[in-house]
Amino acid sequence: MTEPEVLFDVRGGVGRITLNRPKAINALNHAMVQQIAPQLDAWAVDDDIDLVLLVGAGERGLCAGGDIVSIYHDAKEGGSSTKDFWREEYILNAAIARFSKPYVAIMDGVVMGGGVGLSAHGNTRIVTERSKIAMPEVGIGFIPDVGGTYLLSRSPGELGTHLGLTTARMDAGDAIAAGFADHYMPSGNLEKFCQALETGLLSDALAEFTEEAPESTLEAARSWIDLFYSADTVEEIVDGLRGSGIEAAEKAANDIESKSPVSLKVTLKSLRRAAAASSLEQVLDEEYRVSLASLDSHDLVEGIRAQVVEKDRNPKWSPATLADVTAADVDRYFESVGTAELGLGVEPAERPSSELGANV
Repeated sequence: MTEPEVLFDVRGGVGRITLNRPKAINALNHAMVQQIAPQLDAWAVDDDIDLVLLVGAGERGLCAGGDIVSIYHDAKEGGSSTKDFWREEYILNAAIARFSKPYVAIMDGVVMGGGVGLSAHGNTRIVTERSKIAMPEVGIGFIPDVGGTYLLSRSPGELGTHLGLTTARMDAGDAIAAGFADHYMPSGNLEKFCQALETGLLSDALAEFTEEAPESTLEAARSWIDLFYSADTVEEIVDGLRGSGIEAAEKAANDIESKSPVSLKVTLKSLRRAAAASSLEQVLDEEYRVSLASLDSHDLVEGIRAQVVEKDRNPKWSPATLADVTAADVDRYFESVGTAELGLGVEPAERPSSELGANV
């Protein structure tokens, strides 16, 4: 028999969610979201559940992101399944963020894209020496989603802008410095920590098994990151990095220029707008608009083809350069989608109960 893609069990007041696609580094698909969301709703009001624990099967990581190969094939056929997937995924992201019980995410190994959406909105986020955390969307012609622009825009200084435009991977120290995680725990302590949750208090288990986080190289680079990424346009950011005489900054410029030009410009605008938003729900609403526009774009399909499907690592972006991307090209991503709006940012009384998420 085929193994379930998500496993649920309850032990000692702990409701455990195990993402169970280890061969795909637990990549998230629509069916998994449809299983997790109602279980989280049920546990929110279950007096026998004291906390929720999110883990990933296998040794490679919690979750490598959304199942982008499925998105690739669906986008070529109109994208209707992907639109439904994203809608329910973003509603789940919001439910995780407002979950009133402890939501403990073990962000061990690879945690990217959709994996960040399942973990970094939780209230107790644990990283290890094996953690590799990123929002890599601009590298496939997409834009950070799952509330990623909300998290990135609230990182100290311009760290989030750097991370969003370069797709740089964060280690444990970086993730904590950037606000994507809370606690550092050596991976050798994870099993004992999870067992301790079933017999004692979360606070006691954290005190026993966490350690001081490693130093963040990102935090150490704040001086030039904050200076150059505060510019108003991607072109100005790249020019500043390129002319800085700082090796790491020049590498960042090279990383940025290899990404989808339109995705870069839309991402920068998304981050600036997310910083001014008053709630995660408002940001998710906008991310949904941007995601639907991306689904109709050339670069998303081309980026997935080049990076994941055919793996030639040579995407042909359109527009091909930053200079070729017009204001109208960018503005198109932010247009209303009418009756297809996600609608999380409106008052709860105005929203259908099926979209309220957990514990509202």
